[in-house]
Amino acid sequence: MVYNNTHSPNSQYLVPSSRSIVHDLSLPNPPESDPNQRFKRDLAWCIAPTLLVSFKYAWAGVRYAFVTQRNFRIHTLIGIVAISLAILLELPPVEIAVIGLTSGLVMTLELLNTAVEAVVDLTVKQSYHKLAKVAKDCAAGAVLISAIAALLVAGSLLLPPLVTRILLLIR
Repeated sequence: MVYNNTHSPNSQYLVPSSRSIVHDLSLPNPPESDPNQRFKRDLAWCIAPTLLVSFKYAWAGVRYAFVTQRNFRIHTLIGIVAISLAILLELPPVEIAVIGLTSGLVMTLELLNTAVEAVVDLTVKQSYHKLAKVAKDCAAGAVLISAIAALLVAGSLLLPPLVTRILLLIR
């Protein structure tokens, strides 16, 4: 169902429209005889023609986050340090993988947080909106929770062998 904005002075609610979303977006319908026919992506702004170009776009997003987002750089640095320390301490491969996965999760959520912030900023422009704040705060909260979890995981895996090595060096 499609929703239209009402233009009355006292109402900023969305009301249902009688038009269907398929009609509004003019999505092509595949012929009944060929269920494997691919949909044309007329509505896509920029289509990656090859897998290599898709990777290029993805890398551009990672590069953008690294250049513009201080927290992404911090998470990347901490992840590299944690994995390097795990390798130096000769942790089992499974434990190194767990540290890598939790670090990757934090960085992934930081990328999603950046995307949510960009979309919200694009939508509300220079105005303040309570729901925009909720969206941004929740996305940042997801990053915070994953960072705390990653810190607990890395700490529980790295601290025991690190303390053991330090105690052996002191003796």
